[in-house]
Amino acid sequence: MILDAHHHLWDLSRGYAWLDDDDLAAIRRDFGVSDLLVNLTAAGVDRTVLVEGGRCDATEVREFLAIADATEQILGVVGWADVADPALADVLAAHRVAPGGRWLVGVRAQVQHEPEPDYLARVDVHRGLATVADAGLTFDLVVRGDQLAGAATAVNAVPQAMFVLDHLGYPPILDGPSGLPAWRERLAPLAAAPNVVAKLSGLVTVADRRRWTVDDLRPWVRAAVELFGPGRLMFGSDWPVCLLAASYPRVKNALDEALGDMGRKEREAIFSGTAIATYGLDA
Repeated sequence: MILDAHHHLWDLSRGYAWLDDDDLAAIRRDFGVSDLLVNLTAAGVDRTVLVEGGRCDATEVREFLAIADATEQILGVVGWADVADPALADVLAAHRVAPGGRWLVGVRAQVQHEPEPDYLARVDVHRGLATVADAGLTFDLVVRGDQLAGAATAVNAVPQAMFVLDHLGYPPILDGPSGLPAWRERLAPLAAAPNVVAKLSGLVTVADRRRWTVDDLRPWVRAAVELFGPGRLMFGSDWPVCLLAASYPRVKNALDEALGDMGRKEREAIFSGTAIATYGLDA
């Protein structure tokens, strides 16, 4: 089985103002289930996890749960929530009893857009993360490079929670090999925490979108394997955002190539096993 642990869907009539950015014109259109299924077939991907798309409202979560309930290929939903919301426990409980609520496997907040580098070091945020853990859900970390230290504080402050680092924390691939040591140093505290796994996702869009090659990605992928190990890494396409730099099949094939001569069991972990175990998917 090949499982994509990170993709999105969106209907522009429902929101998604972030797509108004001029640089995102290529993906400023609706992407629905029918689009997804065509791409899964083209890439040879069997199952997926649907992740919130930056709309940042509870109605998106309900819509995505209903989509998952009607779509065999979607095994789980990582829905948006405000982790600083004092009513978070009630919000998550309401999602769980909504139609398709059984497909909720994780929570994500748009931490990358918080102005505070130390947002994740806040006590009220730690309380929210503990609430997510108490609900039996994971928390996806989508953070900027300057927020990695705060993320490390959070994962150690809430050890009962399981965290998933999206997009390897946006490594500075455009800087080339010279940027690798500083990024590794920032990432190492997260990799040292046993309650953190990471997604090999979003790399092509932080590389040179027009001219990237697998050789550009390989050092960063290898570093992630060294830091986390295959059993704590998972493949994510970040489709349709990836279309800014590459097709869905090309993203999957590029990761496969970047992994080099890695053995079959290790590849199975990255391409399905880690996601199944982390999100508790019924595969």
